[in-house]
Amino acid sequence: MTDLNPVRAEAVDDVRWAVVLTRQLRQAPDRVWRALTDPERLGRWTPYSADRDLSAPGPARLTMADGSTDESIDGTVLVAEPPRLLEHHWGDDVLRWELAESGGGTLLTLRHTTSRRPEMASFAAGWHLCLDTLDLDLAGTPREPVVGERAREFGWAELEARYSEVLTS
Repeated sequence: MTDLNPVRAEAVDDVRWAVVLTRQLRQAPDRVWRALTDPERLGRWTPYSADRDLSAPGPARLTMADGSTDESIDGTVLVAEPPRLLEHHWGDDVLRWELAESGGGTLLTLRHTTSRRPEMASFAAGWHLCLDTLDLDLAGTPREPVVGERAREFGWAELEARYSEVLTS
């Protein structure tokens, strides 16, 4: 059984909530930063690819990579402070990636802010699988992105149920 990432839910305001996940990665922040911002690298572990490097503020288009649609959404970069902080829109949601040196690697904190509180456990399960894939990619043993229906083959439903218990207790 896969261990859960440390996770918590935080009220942002009267409408929005953030699901906050942390993951210890073995690589230094500059390597993790490149994986968060380089369009080619993004498509290897996230459910989207970008039309440009995300290491500078400004508009970007994110194309969903789940195989079920060719949907592109707005992904404006709000904050880019290499190699420690990236914040961008993912449609109506905001993703904030914080990187801190830790134990010879990087402590990555993802804050996914959304108005869709009932979906937070789903987001946590999806990001869990994406972060697993990121860790493998950074270690030089890449695999296909685990997104869309493919995520079910990697235990998404079990992870979603377990994150739901943690986030609602």
